[in-house]
Formats: sequence, C-alpha cells, structure tokens
Amino acid sequence: MTAGTLAPEALRTVFGACPSSVVAVCGMAAGGRVGMAMSTFVPVSLDPPLVAVCIQDGSRTWPVLREVPVLGVSVLAHPHEHAARALAARSGDRFAGVATSVDDGAVHINDSVAQLTCSIEGETVAGDHLIVLLRVHAAHCDADADPLVFHRSGFTGVAAPARPEPSRPAGEPTTAGTAGGGTNGQERT
Repeated sequence: MTAGTLAPEALRTVFGACPSSVVAVCGMAAGGRVGMAMSTFVPVSLDPPLVAVCIQDGSRTWPVLREVPVLGVSVLAHPHEHAARALAARSGDRFAGVATSVDDGAVHINDSVAQLTCSIEGETVAGDHLIVLLRVHAAHCDADADPLVFHRSGFTGVAAPARPEPSRPAGEPTTAGTAGGGTNGQERT
C-alpha cells in the first residue's frame, strides 16, 4: 500500500494505537478564559526550553489563543477526563466544572501532572494540522500525579510503577522500628 492509497480510516486506527498525553492549552482573552484540549504534545528541547502542540486545521479556538501573549499548557491528570471532554467541546462553557488558576495570563488546570507557562515561538503548516512551537518560561510538575492518556479513541490512565525499596547489602539487618537503632535482636560487631 502506498501513501496515495492509504485509507484515512485505516491510518486513524494506526495513529490511535499510539497512546498520547492529553494537554489543555489555555489563556485569557477579552477578559475570559479560552482553552482547548489536544492529544499531540511533544517536549522538543531543553536549551532553549521548547515544546510543541498540534492544532487541527480549521480550529475556531486557535485564532483566539494565537493572539494571547502567554499560554498555560497543562498536562492533564487521570481524573481530568471531564476537563478534556469539556475543553474539546465545540459549544457551551468549556470551563464548566473545571478548576483553573491564572498566573500572569496563563490559565492552568488545577491538579494537573505538569503546568507550563509558554509563549508562541513559531508555527508550521503540516498537512491538516498546524505545528505550534512554544517557548517555556516556567514549569511545574507533580511527580505523584498519574497522567490522562488518549488511546484508541478513548481516555485511560497510566499509573506510575511502584518505587522499589532501597536495596541493602545481603545480610545487613534493618533498623526500622527498634529502640536505640537496634538490629532486630542481632548484635553489631
């Protein structure tokens, strides 16, 4: 099968097999919050600090956000499925039931996995999407939060693996819970 004969439905299924994070890109415009959800977010560079998002061609929200001097990018946490659906809606109050905070014009979703404050660095047309490069000015991460993931046209979560106990050399006794740093009844030599 060549690129010219790829059926869009088949390609959508292939793309959907790739799990991706879900982010909210939000800002203040005309005195109110404006935002959208998307599932194409890419960390790009540490120096300079850059990330990228992909915006569907024809978005009615992006032309408004494009004019905002500072944007909040929130990597949504597993409990944020409602926020993702609300921010992806074509009509209605996208922020109904979505807790946010505003810092210097950047709107962030509360309790998200990560929050970045960004400005637009550049845009590139890529097929039916626009790749938007964002410069990161500030960033915060909640290392204990589990992310919301978009996979096979639905939302799911990813739990962090359990952190292993620190390893001790074989035969070394534990000292937890004993008075005076004892060794569970064993004498130190």
